[in-house]
Amino acid sequence: MFKGAITALITPFKDGKVDEKAYQAFIEWQINEGIHGLVPCGTTGESPTLTHEEHNRVIELCVEVAKGRVPVIAGTGSNSTEEAVALSVHAEKCGADAVLVAAPYYNKPNQEGLFQHYKAINDAINIPIITYNIPGRSVVDIADETTVRMVHELKNIVGIKDATGNLVRVSTLRMKLEGRGFCQLSGDDGTAIAFNSQGGVGCISVTSNIAPKMVAGVQNLWFAGKAKEALELHDKLMPLHVAMFCDTSPGPAKYAASLLNLCAPDVRLPIVAPAEDKKVQVKKAMREVGII
Repeated sequence: MFKGAITALITPFKDGKVDEKAYQAFIEWQINEGIHGLVPCGTTGESPTLTHEEHNRVIELCVEVAKGRVPVIAGTGSNSTEEAVALSVHAEKCGADAVLVAAPYYNKPNQEGLFQHYKAINDAINIPIITYNIPGRSVVDIADETTVRMVHELKNIVGIKDATGNLVRVSTLRMKLEGRGFCQLSGDDGTAIAFNSQGGVGCISVTSNIAPKMVAGVQNLWFAGKAKEALELHDKLMPLHVAMFCDTSPGPAKYAASLLNLCAPDVRLPIVAPAEDKKVQVKKAMREVGII
């Protein structure tokens, strides 16, 4: 259903506001470069610091540009179930193809609470839901048993973005859901090939913000059965994957995008611009990969 290289889009800012013109031009460039899908309002899009109005508008702008050419998977997660439902309902209304819903952060719900959170969203909309398991940020882990329960009981749960870093879970979850068509996407560029080799079908990528053609190329080669060539390109990109997280994301990605004249490097507090030595690392990685 959803596969390949899917960009976790940055949100360009200018004078403290969403730069709508730069954002839409950026999305058009992504599509022209061959990206397979788009995620507006994810963590990389600085969703925690977008107002509700901005959040909704950013999704609308993305859908407007995509025009069905690639799927739009709108980030609609929140640690408030009511808020996540409202964001998801809006995403469906404005034409998003699916929603990406992070596990509620800070609240630390138990597994039943997680299930009920996703059930409330599931019951409110009629488009696919991709859960987002990222214990490093949310402090809760969606257990495989909870995922299996959701797939069996909630009609819209179709996949997961896995940012646990535990590649064993790709295989174990795949085996538990064999035949269900469940979509597993890596949440880490650095594990993209290993993730696919164990049953994954792609990556929701930060690096593709600045190298969409190459990141998509890795996935294209993999699914064409050219594993050796895919790994070679993946290895070439590795310095860039590392550089994108050399400082708090999306600072490095936005700085890199500014070097490509795609948008300003502006981020919103509490995120700040990368330290000078980190900027040097980003620029060096971009040169190594050949995008500057």
